[in-house]
Amino acid sequence: MTYYDKIKTEFINNEVYKKVKDYSKNKNDLLTYYNVGKLLVEAQGGEKRAKYGNSLIKEYSKRLTLELGKGYSTRSLKNMRKYYLFQKGQTLSAQLTWSHYCELLKFDDIGKINYYIKITEDYNLSIRE
Repeated sequence: MTYYDKIKTEFINNEVYKKVKDYSKNKNDLLTYYNVGKLLVEAQGGEKRAKYGNSLIKEYSKRLTLELGKGYSTRSLKNMRKYYLFQKGQTLSAQLTWSHYCELLKFDDIGKINYYIKITEDYNLSIRE
């Protein structure tokens, strides 16, 4: 094996490692957001929004942002709640990122969401696509 081949192999191994690491990180992110969504639903008293639901999410958002930093906006927490309600009873697709789901959850029609999930997976579409 030449030095070039060894160098090339190092780069290939690094890319494979990054992909595996990214996949694992994405899967863990999705699981975390699913669990947070579930806890938010439970804290609000069930699937239907509790009367105090929005204020609860706002309160949690403020507290999390103060204690943990950026990334815990009201919109993010609402997306996690919506993600849980959508994914409940379905298999998580680790091929899609959190950003994919945030875009898809803007639709109210579950059929449309499932259609676009399948298309995104089949064609390995990026967020922009």
